[in-house]
Amino acid sequence: QVQLVESGGGLVQAGGSLRLSCAVSGSTFSSSAIGWYRQAPGKQRELVAFISPRGLVKKYDDSVKGRFTISRDNAKNAVYLQMNSLKPEDTAVYSCNAGTNVSGTYYSGGSWGPGTQVTVSS
Repeated sequence: QVQLVESGGGLVQAGGSLRLSCAVSGSTFSSSAIGWYRQAPGKQRELVAFISPRGLVKKYDDSVKGRFTISRDNAKNAVYLQMNSLKPEDTAVYSCNAGTNVSGTYYSGGSWGPGTQVTVSS
């Protein structure tokens, strides 16, 4: 079983940038797809982006396409989410998850990090 810990959240003005990190422990990291999710108050958790085990497949929700970039460093057991041109509607708790990529569709696994808060002020 993998364990995940997010970091890098904070308060930023609209138009600013943040880089989130997801540190993953466990022997299955290099064979796991990793998804970044977010949950805003009163809303359901949504998948923002995911990356396949070797980084060959990256997919984004339309709301962040062109602004967010997901990457991974398998040597460091880490996944990153670079967030640029942030908007107030990006405000949420961001969590990473270890799951599976099947033909370009992400299936979440049972392991979640505690999350990191991102707040974008207008």
